[in-house]
Amino acid sequence: MSTSTSIFVIRWINFLTMLLAVGVVGFGIWMSAHHDGCRKSLTLPVLGLGGVIFVVSIVGFVGAWKNNSILLWIYLIMLCLILVAILVFTVLAFIVTNNGSGHSVNGLRYKEYQLHDYSSWFLKQPNNTHNWKHLKSCLVKTDDCSNLSKRYKTLKQYKLAKLTPIEAGCCRPPSECGFPAVNASYYDLSFHPTSSSKDCKLYKNSKKVKCYNCDSCKAGVAQYMKTEWRVVAIFNVILFVVLSIIYFVGCCARRNAAQRRSKI
Repeated sequence: MSTSTSIFVIRWINFLTMLLAVGVVGFGIWMSAHHDGCRKSLTLPVLGLGGVIFVVSIVGFVGAWKNNSILLWIYLIMLCLILVAILVFTVLAFIVTNNGSGHSVNGLRYKEYQLHDYSSWFLKQPNNTHNWKHLKSCLVKTDDCSNLSKRYKTLKQYKLAKLTPIEAGCCRPPSECGFPAVNASYYDLSFHPTSSSKDCKLYKNSKKVKCYNCDSCKAGVAQYMKTEWRVVAIFNVILFVVLSIIYFVGCCARRNAAQRRSKI
């Protein structure tokens, strides 16, 4: 492979990297568009990663275009650091989301989640008082709970529903409380709870209260975050493989160009 061919390969590799960066940013925008303001914990990091990859690819492209070895070395070093960062984050994401699979309840088509099932590191955001106040105020404003009565007109429909983790944890009392449902948004609280769980005392039928102060609600949010982290982790695995191939080809082309230059 001649020096000019090696430089040509590096240029195209960086052009493809720029396209990949645009894809990462697009994935971040998709996450932002499909999630409300309460649940965008990973949107900004994904957008930031796409922006960093785009800047690095521009450095590599300019270095190849100008045949500037310093810029090319900077490009390869920065790309290596990005690969290490992606690898560390992905491994961490799989470790901290390994716990918390939910508990099946007889007669329900969805699972209930408990706070103690999740890792303490993963629960830092829900357990932080300031963060939870913000999340709770967001959840109250969303239509997660208020839409249940619109989607499920009858009690039979509601009992056959497959609620999301947030709907199951924040919009209704835990099943262990034993409160009978009157409809999708109202429970008969005159019954004495069959459990000593504090969530049974915290639940109210008010739209502004519901079970937003319950541990079951925090667990529902934690499960949602876990799913989001897993999606990003899988995306990162694919991204890591593609960038590794680009990095390997770029290193080979750069080394070949340096060898050809040293012989001249």
